[in-house]
Amino acid sequence: MKIGLSTYSLSQAIKAGDMDILDAIQWIADNGGEHVEISTFGSDLADTPELIPAIVQKAKDAGIDISNYCISANFISPASGNYAQEIERVKKHVDIAEQLGVKTMRHDVAFRPKEESTERQYTEDFEQLVNAVRIVADYAVQYGITTSIENHGFYIQSSDRVQRLINAVDRPNYKTTLDIGNFMCVDEDPAAAVKKNLPYASIVHLKDFYLRPAYKNPGEGWFQTLSGNYLRGAIIGQGDIDMFEVIRLVKASGYDGYISIEFEGMEDCRKGSRIGIENAKRLWAEA
Repeated sequence: MKIGLSTYSLSQAIKAGDMDILDAIQWIADNGGEHVEISTFGSDLADTPELIPAIVQKAKDAGIDISNYCISANFISPASGNYAQEIERVKKHVDIAEQLGVKTMRHDVAFRPKEESTERQYTEDFEQLVNAVRIVADYAVQYGITTSIENHGFYIQSSDRVQRLINAVDRPNYKTTLDIGNFMCVDEDPAAAVKKNLPYASIVHLKDFYLRPAYKNPGEGWFQTLSGNYLRGAIIGQGDIDMFEVIRLVKASGYDGYISIEFEGMEDCRKGSRIGIENAKRLWAEA
């Protein structure tokens, strides 16, 4: 087991121009991270291929692993073009994952607004999603890469919908990027949902949130869940998730892969990420 950080956690500083992705890798290594997860969040390695070998070399020089590669994708209404074009685009990112040297890759599969995130809509979209995911997973086999779905984006975020897709795709190299916090976006209890989906995990994301009920609008900086409750990103171990219990469940399951921290709080991203790494290591030792 290795605890590290997604570059998404430092997006605040990267977007401000205070660091680039190579600086982020060095920062993670300098602050106790044992691996880096590459998340593109607005940039695209397909457009900057010169960065790929630079990332690999920087991680090697810093003495940390590259654990996982995360990209966005949407097989329902892809911004990049039609259904077939989106599948081909994602396959090109599988090639990039291979160049990065990773054995796991997350790609999203669909996003819909809250009002369309119904079970009926999921059933209507389901076969189209299964087909696209199978094509990508079968392509990734040649590299020994496991692709995955993250519980992400309201539409395919509940533990049951994630499991339904994984089981229907029915490929040994298709699993889930298990984000312990995102279940709260669809009002699921994190500990219960994590316990259900741990057997399917290819990598675990640690994320924490503050939670307030729908009738108590806390104001700026918060967003609403599917049923109207309020969430705000928190430093790992400081929010309202029972982080000790979640980590205990992960540890007790025998999971021995990468644990990647995603910080999206209002604090300075470097401070929030550093404390998050420290807390995650302490909680893992105590669990």
